[in-house]
Amino acid sequence: MTLPPGPALENAAAGRATTLLAFITANPAQQCVPSWGGTISLDEAGRTLQLDDKIRQFRAAGNDVGVSFGGHRGPELATACQDVAALAEAYITVINRYSLDIVDLDVEGQAADPVAAKTRAQALARIQAARPKGSPLRVWLTLPVARDGLDSRGKDNVKAMLSAGVDLAGVNIMTMNFGPLRNRKTMLSASQLAAEAAHQDLEELYSGAGKPADAGKIWQGMGVTPMVGENDVADNTFSLQDASGLNSFARERGVGRMSLWSINRDTGCSKGPEEEQQPSSSCSGIEQDTGDFTRVLSNAFTGSS
Repeated sequence: MTLPPGPALENAAAGRATTLLAFITANPAQQCVPSWGGTISLDEAGRTLQLDDKIRQFRAAGNDVGVSFGGHRGPELATACQDVAALAEAYITVINRYSLDIVDLDVEGQAADPVAAKTRAQALARIQAARPKGSPLRVWLTLPVARDGLDSRGKDNVKAMLSAGVDLAGVNIMTMNFGPLRNRKTMLSASQLAAEAAHQDLEELYSGAGKPADAGKIWQGMGVTPMVGENDVADNTFSLQDASGLNSFARERGVGRMSLWSINRDTGCSKGPEEEQQPSSSCSGIEQDTGDFTRVLSNAFTGSS
């Protein structure tokens, strides 16, 4: 959202897909006030980015949007605003502003702190409980993952949600930045290992919370999000071939959500000298046509969430 030239919703997938706008974080000067990336207020986004108008036009064309809270850079609202009622009000401000029925909590770094996890979960449970019948709020939890599954803090955040009574739409895993790939391993194989391991983790977590679910139901409540093209780790490049394989894997397992990081990057470009050592925010870093990853990852994908 804060990358120039602003939200290019016209480049998003049309139709059934929901485009997640990222990221809502705390306002540095007012910790319980939501902002776009800590730099743009909701009102400013309406004026300078024409965000409210763009969302209305996007929905009028048959599409939808959700909002992702948190992200890698923060400050995430629950770490800055530690009062449950005030945090719930901050979430509601965004939900009402954009008429949302789906939110995503991207919990990374400091945001995975146990205190923040508990506050966040209690606030969301309060919001869900207050929603009118027939108008549920779908809550997704997005977490880092390794090839051996969720880390301890990721598991603790799932536990906090379930313990607080949040009705989770699902847990979305970020299949990216796996570290060195040895013995001819690919980003596809690493992503598949991570998804299988996270699936096992979630089976155990739901059972431990007294909410056991069969394997198919767990897959239905999972999302997979690769970082397309070049990742932050030097030899981790997620190719279009990897995307095709991940699409097949997700459809075979019955995965409920397929995402990608990010629409901004789903295009080819030439990197300048200053960008050669790091992935670009505005392109994948590999040869492709605009929208290739969106098309390949969504091919025949129906999902459930």
